[in-house]
Amino acid sequence: MLLFAAMCIIWGIPYLMIRVAVRELAPVTMVFLRTGLAAALLVPLAARRGELRVLLGRWRPLLAYTAVEVALPWLLLGHAETRLTSSLTGLLIAAVPLVVALIVTLSGERTRLGSRRWFGLLVGIGGVGAIVGLDVGQIDRVALGELALVAVCYAVGPLILARLLGGLPALGIVAASLALSAIFYAPLAAANWPSAFPSAHVVESVVGLAVVCSAAAFLIFFALIREVGPVRAMVFTYVNPAVAAALGVTLLNERLTLGMVIGFALVLAGCVLATGGTPEVVAEP
Repeated sequence: MLLFAAMCIIWGIPYLMIRVAVRELAPVTMVFLRTGLAAALLVPLAARRGELRVLLGRWRPLLAYTAVEVALPWLLLGHAETRLTSSLTGLLIAAVPLVVALIVTLSGERTRLGSRRWFGLLVGIGGVGAIVGLDVGQIDRVALGELALVAVCYAVGPLILARLLGGLPALGIVAASLALSAIFYAPLAAANWPSAFPSAHVVESVVGLAVVCSAAAFLIFFALIREVGPVRAMVFTYVNPAVAAALGVTLLNERLTLGMVIGFALVLAGCVLATGGTPEVVAEP
């Protein structure tokens, strides 16, 4: 129960930290620091366990997984949160299981969705509309598009993991993905390095993203899977967006509308109906 509660909180707070970090750091710099620090913690552990060498034969799918699960979505999240609140971002990302259900269906893996799942998709889409609000003109459409791409990335990543990286050590995949992302973003981060040292709140947010929300989170997540199994372990993803919204409202004085509350409830109901009651993906923000 303690591990479950920890994951509910740990993967609910990144949206708040990202929002704080991108106030003074370019999104690409924030992603580099987050992945670099987390990789520095996890790569030695994975290497000591011999979980990195076995990945060499699967480097192509590993690169694809890194791109869609870490490198691209984390950058898009940073860009989006320069224009959207952390609470709104967290609530919209709750729709990722809906995207998973739709992608799996369109890929032909399920020849058709039953009426229950189709109804769930429609309910979930209605919930997303309620979260955004009827007057979309007041919300940055580019940022909404970035979040849509994030949702697609988080839906495709687990499919690559299951189909092309199955059987490989999870810690090794995570550590390698973080290290590869940090290497890729290093020159871009250097070109966008801040002229002044960031404030204490920004430093705390970056360290928290790397140490707590990335390195420690994955270790706790793996321990949770060992204790309760992969299906039950993923139920906490339904709680994370609510934590994100609560933190944004209480700590950053963000506005929480009735439409956002109702929409979130509809998205959760749609996810349960469309995915059969358990999330098919873990989206680590």
